[in-house]
Amino acid sequence: MATDNNNNKNNQDKTNNTSKKGVTRRDVLKGIATIPVVGGALYGALKRHQYDNFVKSKLAEELQMSYEAPDIGERNTSDGPTIRLGIIGFGIRGNHLLRATGYMHPEDLEEWKKAAAVDSYDKRYHDFLMQDDLNVVINGVCDIFDVYADRAQRAAANINRESVEGKMGPAPRRYKNYKDLLAADDIDAVIIATPDHWHGTMAIDAARQGKHVYLEKPMTWTVEETYEVRKAVKDSGIIFQLGHQGRQTESYIKAKEAIDKNLLGKISLIEVATNRNSPNGAWVYPIHPEASPQTIDWKQFIGPAPSHPFNLERFFRWRCWWDYSTGLNGDLLTHEYDAINQILGVGIPHSAVSSGGIYYYKDGRTVPDVLQVAYEFPKHDFTMLYSATLSSQKDRGKVIMGHDAWMELGNSLSVMPDPSSTRYQEKIENGIIEPGRPIYSYIPGSTNVDAVTSATEQYFAGRGLLYTYRGGKRVDTTHLHIKEWLDSIRLNQQPSCDIDAGFEEAITAHMATKAYHEKRQVFWNDVDNVIE
Repeated sequence: MATDNNNNKNNQDKTNNTSKKGVTRRDVLKGIATIPVVGGALYGALKRHQYDNFVKSKLAEELQMSYEAPDIGERNTSDGPTIRLGIIGFGIRGNHLLRATGYMHPEDLEEWKKAAAVDSYDKRYHDFLMQDDLNVVINGVCDIFDVYADRAQRAAANINRESVEGKMGPAPRRYKNYKDLLAADDIDAVIIATPDHWHGTMAIDAARQGKHVYLEKPMTWTVEETYEVRKAVKDSGIIFQLGHQGRQTESYIKAKEAIDKNLLGKISLIEVATNRNSPNGAWVYPIHPEASPQTIDWKQFIGPAPSHPFNLERFFRWRCWWDYSTGLNGDLLTHEYDAINQILGVGIPHSAVSSGGIYYYKDGRTVPDVLQVAYEFPKHDFTMLYSATLSSQKDRGKVIMGHDAWMELGNSLSVMPDPSSTRYQEKIENGIIEPGRPIYSYIPGSTNVDAVTSATEQYFAGRGLLYTYRGGKRVDTTHLHIKEWLDSIRLNQQPSCDIDAGFEEAITAHMATKAYHEKRQVFWNDVDNVIE
């Protein structure tokens, strides 16, 4: 009789415990598994569906992470004064930058229009027409290649966003020397999209002329001019924006929120990478058939670089030579570093080591096509590793590794629990969290296939550097970054990638370059603000 009473008491205790805990996810799945008519495949599907619903409805709420688009806090100031722009450089990137302000060459727009007519997934034409009017006028263009200068004028004259049969506006003045453009009274601000070896010099000259500056990355070509650019910008009081358009990417903003809420736990290692496998991705750009000593101002191209006889490969593929380029460090590592700096606020690393070489493109280039860099951040107790190859397209994104979870980041993000996590241990043991399944993920915008036209575009799109979303609408990140700069000019405030962020980017890249050339570990002296 006593045994029966004890059994009843134990059963009652179990019932009470169950009612206190509620029905767990494991209880539901065990119940599903006992239904004989449910086959293995259906059980697996139900299990996945139930898990996804549980995570979205319960776990994300507990982590205080929503699936809504982040509140960017953007302000529309386009109804303020019209800003008069000049653009210096109209190559690949300059073309994109002018397009991001709302001006596109009519022939290029015609191509997009035709592509959209045959491919419903190709939204480029639609996206451009829906792009906000930034209330700017292009009053001057400068390019030392006559063909590019003419194209810049025609793009800037396309005030109605028309294709080839459309009505054009007046063409802006073409300047053959950038200093004349900077001296013009009818230009308030300049976009600089020249080869790397001109970035610092032009930014300094623009600041001294009182022109606001949007400067393509990297900020500088040499260590010395990094300090000079910072001083010129701060002394002049201009509004400066460095061209890291990833600052506008929704997934990066969500990633910072997840980090701030400690979803990953103590971070110890970060891996970022660049993988490309096409001539265009390796900077072997096409050589224009109309290019010649008669159409190119070669002397002005050389500028502060070492003297060299006229060479079309060097003019169009300048990224391949240290004479004009900052290599993988300035071109692509800076994107990855700036994203991590945006998300984690890492600042300048304590030290850098680097190695690599020219292993695939035996075309006379001097910058490596394979590169590794290790940055140490002892103040944060972690290492950041950068790895790059220009002859393999294996997908590798950004991975931020913490004790409790790791984050995989690109145009979307996912947070994966670590099986040995301390924070999530109980939930893992209870089957609430499954290692191998994300505890939080964010996929911005549309579920449609996003059309891109080249391997290089695919690379940038996958990293959130080609477009992002606002209110579910796909938007060019460069457009948003330029808009932020223009809004900041009208509001007299600094934008997200200001001169201080630019200084950190430039010094970080130069540390890797110095380590590569000198085959040693280099250090940042935080007291004297110098690289050692």
